[in-house]
Amino acid sequence: MRTTFSIRRAAVVFAAVGALALTGCGGDGDGKKKPGDDSGKGADSASTVDLPKLDGEKVSVAAVWTGPEQANFTKVLDEFEKRTGADVTFVPAQDPIINFLGTKIAGKQPPDVAMIPQVGAVQQAAAKKWAKPVGAEAKAQLDKNYAKVWQDLGTVDGTQYGVYFKAANKSLIWYNAAAFDNAGASEPKTWKDFLTTAETVSASGVTPVSVGGADGWTLTDWFENVYLSQAGPEKYDQLAKHEIPWTDPSVKDALTTLAELFGKPELIAGGADGALQTEFPASVTQTFTGGDQPKGAMVFEGDFVAVNIAQTEAKIGTDAKVFPFPAVGADSPVVTGGDAAVALKDSKGAQALLTWLASADAAKIWAEAGGFISPNKGLDLKAYPNEVQRTMAQALIDAGDDVRFDMSDQAPQSFGGTPGAGEWKILQDFLKDPKDIAGTQKELESEAVKAYKS
Repeated sequence: MRTTFSIRRAAVVFAAVGALALTGCGGDGDGKKKPGDDSGKGADSASTVDLPKLDGEKVSVAAVWTGPEQANFTKVLDEFEKRTGADVTFVPAQDPIINFLGTKIAGKQPPDVAMIPQVGAVQQAAAKKWAKPVGAEAKAQLDKNYAKVWQDLGTVDGTQYGVYFKAANKSLIWYNAAAFDNAGASEPKTWKDFLTTAETVSASGVTPVSVGGADGWTLTDWFENVYLSQAGPEKYDQLAKHEIPWTDPSVKDALTTLAELFGKPELIAGGADGALQTEFPASVTQTFTGGDQPKGAMVFEGDFVAVNIAQTEAKIGTDAKVFPFPAVGADSPVVTGGDAAVALKDSKGAQALLTWLASADAAKIWAEAGGFISPNKGLDLKAYPNEVQRTMAQALIDAGDDVRFDMSDQAPQSFGGTPGAGEWKILQDFLKDPKDIAGTQKELESEAVKAYKS
């Protein structure tokens, strides 16, 4: 999941996020409903969307979400069932989702709708003629609720296929406040300050940075944030489209910067080997367990980290705080991503579900549960459970058409979205041995050439 705001504007907004976190304004943020809160109660009278009656019609939805994310999405589907009478089934999918869907389609058992987390994968689904165009009702919701950029991200060759339901800001560093206090550390603003802060925390006896290197997408996010801040948005767009090669000097600069952290295994929880065995959820929970002696004091990732923090005893805004990804160049970067709903069947149920997911009513349900940001500008920001999430959501909406999608998610999936292959695997190898920067660049370019030609 991943996208990029206008940098200067977002840097100011996200500086406010850190300040809000420091004042302990985290709210409940634990994914639990507030007393008396029922997302379905009074829904019809306050409805922002008309849905057809689908009594008894079966609708299946495939997504890679698990755990709390799956549970929260299921709440959204439950309300759809309530309003339409449809019988909805959640189908657990695996990465890469295009391969998973290909198997289902070959077996003549495609889901009605798939939640696709990469722009490149949406394009592939359209190119393979798996995806069905968005109907008029869903398109009307998109026109009412979404900035043009979010509509364009779901459009292939002039036809709307995707409805972006979930977005994420992926330029945040979350930290264990007790560990910082114990070390006498403060929030850094720049990359140089970040490394100094890491050394300060390390000197206190706590390993400073937790990295979920077993999931290659976390490493692409590290690279993209460094690259965007250092090389700037124009270069970022060029590299995303492979208009410049991965052997470009700007890539060398970004990898050299990243090696300033990856090349010091004592700064990473478990060292490189440990990081490569740590999946993303564990990289978060190990940061917020153990009081002021966690396995890692900081973890980098998006707003959705709040879902994993909720599985610990830490409270956002007091125990768990956040600051913007440090500026490598003139400004802090802001990279976000998103998940698009795509219909794979020409059915009334599939189109009705797209219409529902494009509505503010659907977004409100998950927003209230936490760990979620919506690109839907029709959603009342009061739905979010705390000021940290409200501020991040406001920044996304305010960015309007200046938003840019995560680089690896714009790439063909074989390069930017496949476990054990392409960019994911090469950056995992780089984490283990960041000395051979030129060799890493050559491998990235070799794999990109193959993927963009296919």
